[in-house]
Amino acid sequence: MNTNNDLRRQALAEWAGQQQTWALQPDTIAPASADASFRRYFRVSSGHADHPSVILMDAPPPQEDVRPFIDIAQRLWDAGVHVPQILAADVERGFLALSDLGNTTYLGVLKPDNARQLYEAAWVDMVRFQTAARVDGLPAYDRTRLVNEMELFPQWYCERHKATTLSTEERNDLTKVFDLLATDALAQPPVLVHRDYHSRNLMAVDPEVADRFGRLGQPGILDFQDAVTGPATYDLVSLFKDAYIEWDREQILDWTIRYWELAKRAGVPVSQDPAEFFRQFEWMGLQRHLKVLGIFARLYHRDGKSGYLKDLPLVMSYTRQVAGAFRAFAPLVRLLDRLEDIEVKVGYTF
Repeated sequence: MNTNNDLRRQALAEWAGQQQTWALQPDTIAPASADASFRRYFRVSSGHADHPSVILMDAPPPQEDVRPFIDIAQRLWDAGVHVPQILAADVERGFLALSDLGNTTYLGVLKPDNARQLYEAAWVDMVRFQTAARVDGLPAYDRTRLVNEMELFPQWYCERHKATTLSTEERNDLTKVFDLLATDALAQPPVLVHRDYHSRNLMAVDPEVADRFGRLGQPGILDFQDAVTGPATYDLVSLFKDAYIEWDREQILDWTIRYWELAKRAGVPVSQDPAEFFRQFEWMGLQRHLKVLGIFARLYHRDGKSGYLKDLPLVMSYTRQVAGAFRAFAPLVRLLDRLEDIEVKVGYTF
């Protein structure tokens, strides 16, 4: 048993019992979920009519800071999307009480016959926050951040996970690829970027609950505390090229263009050329997937979280699809082939 975590859970229960407005019942606390960070979530029963259950967040300082979560939650709520409401907060200790959006993720219910409806609700809300959310004071998805994310790929995936030492030429080639991808991302006008807008962070909220808060038909949105300003294509990649569920390329292209049509009408600063927009989407995806390969490898090797290993093949598949389609990424394909000991075959689309 982790003694420190046990003490924090006890302190969280005591704090919950002090929130008289919401009539929380500490003896009903049970784990709700955990994520890749130090945060933990618990569900607790409540005597309040509007909130029969409440989510408690335990975000231990100094590893976590709840202030960005509170700030982004307000920005997104004001923009008209459905995020948890902050019912009570102890910022210094890292405790939050949140409205409960349920336990049904998009990932748990997505099927071919409901995917269009669920994804459309998600991209409509994406357009909402891309056009209406305040972005003042948010950090930028600048070159340093973009490149540092991609550097996780050689550090954790290549060298640690694949036990491969890169040659000087390979390192130089990767630097050029990273620079090209960062430059392309920075050429897109910035909007609010959630950064993890995917099926595990989107909730299929009970209609009665959603209607109570004026958000009927909208997904519940979680894990937004790391929001920045950056390209509109980033969250779209997170949504359609999800590390946890796969859709065929024709379906992704169709959804991407439907989003593009809506975004263009709404005033999101996207390219006026749909073909160019889809290329930007593909290149943004390559940046993200190089990062995710590194992150998943790090979660396993550094943090002991082996569950992410099963998702590596899909992320690698996305990476290869894009890298293999553009001549500019030929050096990356050669490196991927060496990592997998695959015979080199050339056939570029562009």
